[in-house]
Amino acid sequence: MLHAQTPPHEKRRLLRERLTSGELLRFPGAFNPLSARLIERKGFDGVYISGAVLSADLGLPDIGLTTLTEVAARAAQIARVTELPAIVDADTGFGEPMNVARTIQILEDAGLAGCHIEDQVNPKRCGHLDGKEVVDEPTALGRIRAAVDARRDENFLIMARTDIRAVAGLDAAIDRIRKLVEAGADAIFPEAMRDLDEFRAVTDAVDVPVLANMTEFGKSELFTTGQLREAGIRMVIWPVSLLRMAMGAAERALDTLETEGNLVSQLGSMQHRAELYDLIDYEGYSRFDAGVFDFTIEK
Repeated sequence: MLHAQTPPHEKRRLLRERLTSGELLRFPGAFNPLSARLIERKGFDGVYISGAVLSADLGLPDIGLTTLTEVAARAAQIARVTELPAIVDADTGFGEPMNVARTIQILEDAGLAGCHIEDQVNPKRCGHLDGKEVVDEPTALGRIRAAVDARRDENFLIMARTDIRAVAGLDAAIDRIRKLVEAGADAIFPEAMRDLDEFRAVTDAVDVPVLANMTEFGKSELFTTGQLREAGIRMVIWPVSLLRMAMGAAERALDTLETEGNLVSQLGSMQHRAELYDLIDYEGYSRFDAGVFDFTIEK
């Protein structure tokens, strides 16, 4: 009821423990708190909170327009309703090293289990768009060092994302990845890898967990979890998938309203009210205050 029962520090500890096990952890992207709860119910390992999704939710493109305040507030709303660890996209850290340090502490306070900081020039752009620019090596490493120095919970996961593969090639990406780990990164997010061999090259180059981004309509082929596991990947995200599915369904519903005048033909595709109330846990609130839930829903 209300918030998750597992405190943030315990979520972080458990995530670290699972990352050392060598298994592949699956993090679908939540577009709101309710979808995060559904991700948990379906048995996934964690919740991912995408910067692209947070931007789209505000009707904005993913070009660095969102603020730390907006991202932290929405991420906190999502993280607090699930027992799963939540990882958030912190873009470039919202500024220079001192801003990055503040970002980490704000996200810790918001209940996140970790975040990733990227090496794009600020303002950034979506990692699967052309025309990206990356910062020089000292700036990229400075962001990660600032993040590591700022955290107060040693289990808060600081992941370094690099977009240099699309700018300077795989060899440059491997070189930067190694140096990001030396700077203190707990995990690596190599953006826009082209194939499994590139993922293998990254996992062979470092001894920290590597994340794969399986976003649709991007630069990377949509590999299965089995393929990624064999390539040595330890975390996989589907950052925008649920939002895309939800928006596709919403568009179809609006088209149906336009052509048929009601949604009778779509009832079978909807989440039933009883299922929604169960996901929200109305009965849990009833145990706290019977006056809140004093009715039944026919299934």
